[in-house]
Amino acid sequence: MALRELKVCLLGDTGVGKSSIVWRFVEDSFDPNINPTIGASFMTKTVQYQNELHKFLIWDTAGQERFRALAPMYYRGSAAAIIVYDITKEDSFQTLKNWVKELRQHGPPNIVVAIAGNKCDLSDAREVSEKDAKDYADSIHAIFVETSAKNAININEVFIEISQRIPVLDTGGGAATKGFKLRRQPSETRTCC
Repeated sequence: MALRELKVCLLGDTGVGKSSIVWRFVEDSFDPNINPTIGASFMTKTVQYQNELHKFLIWDTAGQERFRALAPMYYRGSAAAIIVYDITKEDSFQTLKNWVKELRQHGPPNIVVAIAGNKCDLSDAREVSEKDAKDYADSIHAIFVETSAKNAININEVFIEISQRIPVLDTGGGAATKGFKLRRQPSETRTCC
């Protein structure tokens, strides 16, 4: 079975729950006192998708403005970007639109974009309507999902959607598009940079 490494970066304001989404996906756990990310953190998870293994190489970027200049280093070469906003904070949704513009201007041309409205468990405090967010995602041809890292709602689903949107391999064995690499599963453990 082929192993495809898919680089995925998470972008968005500080405090929207990017790290919590990654922890829920990779470790299936939630820590309400998780510390803000400094620069970026890296985790991996391999899942079977159809007759392939998709190894997600997940870069969780810091949301603080002072780390914003580092973001291109993480989304460059990415197969997908998950841009996260907090459904209880309208400002985080407006910032998301700036991330989309930046990705369109400087990111990989075929990057799969997913919009994740996190903290849907706090719907009583909602400031961003699901319809408005979905309409925006549709207008940019992005995946849209509302998530709750706390309650494990739609976390796996966003990664499944990304797998479904990644272009299939061509018959020559290469990738049909740029943004990810096809490799055989290594027998040794690799560490990141």
